[in-house]
Amino acid sequence: MSARRGRGLLVTAALVGAIAALLTLQIAGSDDGGRPVTTEQPASSRPAARTSGSLRIGVTTLALAQNSYRDWTAADLREVDAWERQVRRRTDIVMWFADWQHVPSFDARQAAAIAARGAAPEISWEPWDSLNGTPDQPGYRLSAIIRGDFDRHIDRWARGIAAYGRPVRLRFAQEMNGRWFPWAERANGNRRGEFVRAWRHVRAIFDRAGAKNVVWVWCPVAGSVRRDQYPGDDQVDVLGLAGFNGGTVAFRQEWRTFPTAFGPTLDYVHAMAPSKPVELSEIGSAEEGGSKAAWISGMFAEVRRRPYIRSLVWFDVRKEADWRLASSAAAGRAFASELSRAS
Repeated sequence: MSARRGRGLLVTAALVGAIAALLTLQIAGSDDGGRPVTTEQPASSRPAARTSGSLRIGVTTLALAQNSYRDWTAADLREVDAWERQVRRRTDIVMWFADWQHVPSFDARQAAAIAARGAAPEISWEPWDSLNGTPDQPGYRLSAIIRGDFDRHIDRWARGIAAYGRPVRLRFAQEMNGRWFPWAERANGNRRGEFVRAWRHVRAIFDRAGAKNVVWVWCPVAGSVRRDQYPGDDQVDVLGLAGFNGGTVAFRQEWRTFPTAFGPTLDYVHAMAPSKPVELSEIGSAEEGGSKAAWISGMFAEVRRRPYIRSLVWFDVRKEADWRLASSAAAGRAFASELSRAS
């Protein structure tokens, strides 16, 4: 999910536990804590497209997080429509989640629907059973990927994306430096060095399938990042970073400004591969403990100081905290105001 985590909820009681398991791991992962389109807004009511060359803005929502284990429908994009109205700008990136247990193949309809909006599809592609919700899943150990147990699944996805032909951003096995996912080297019986071997195994299958249209996003979580978990410049196109300010209600349960929570890790990750663009791939803040509006303004100020940050994907979901911009009028106004400066 910050798969992590994965994004209130009008679901049946039977689904609540499953959704909670999915989103908890996809959000709680932070050490600091992706058919024809039928939901398009009329052209006259949709926000203006971004200015060429500006920061690319993306979003993931609850419905898109739930795509990790259930089929996408065009109605899932209504939440994106609402978010665009709130921030008064069209999104450049729409991220959804897909786990290996429940999503057997790439859905070109979903990617095409997002591309039709003028946005790039980005998929958090997760080797686990997200409804299980725990890192202890021996069948999904890194050694199983390396051994070839999932080669047919990987090849099916690779050929599907290759046939689609247009750009697809793939955030594979994010937050590998944590301990809350089955692919983390500190969990599930995995060993040091296996993450890079698994990545390279997956990438080789995509290359053989001719999936040259994939943009590979390597995404640790803010905190302790290990250089030996970086697959290499020949394997990665975008350096991502995930994390959250949980305020006084989640994770560290202390208010952390964006520079404190993200600044050192951002600079370290950028120094690892200075030629690569950086994406804030999954980010959010709680309201409790400080001013979320001020936190958002501080985030954009730091982004302006770091021109290597080319894209930002907001995790617009209510879970351990209310990460949504709709958590307060002030938060939504601050985000929209900063976007007007970034355009």
